[in-house]
Amino acid sequence: MFEKDKLNILAILDAIEKITNYSSGYKSADEFYANGRDFDASMMNFIIMGEMVSRLSDKLIEENSQIDWFRIRGFRNIVAHDYFGIDAEEVWQIIRTNLPKLENDLHAILKEF
Repeated sequence: MFEKDKLNILAILDAIEKITNYSSGYKSADEFYANGRDFDASMMNFIIMGEMVSRLSDKLIEENSQIDWFRIRGFRNIVAHDYFGIDAEEVWQIIRTNLPKLENDLHAILKEF
């Protein structure tokens, strides 16, 4: 793996941490969505995650197929190009369910560096 992969993974982890912090004080998707600042900041960090994934080497992506890299990039495109079509409940579920696992998987990859 390459040094740029490590830096990109660190940037993804930073975005995950920010999203987690921005969403942590809310009890529901509706409550989270109602706070435009925190919701919008989280969406921007999803865009950053997708951008960083697109910069990862093919080798890293192939060797870590347990992560659905395609869906991460795809979600970035939805956020960037169809912002007003975003379902807050879906975002809430991604934050609560998918991000913790992704964070663990990325930390495991970093141990290989």
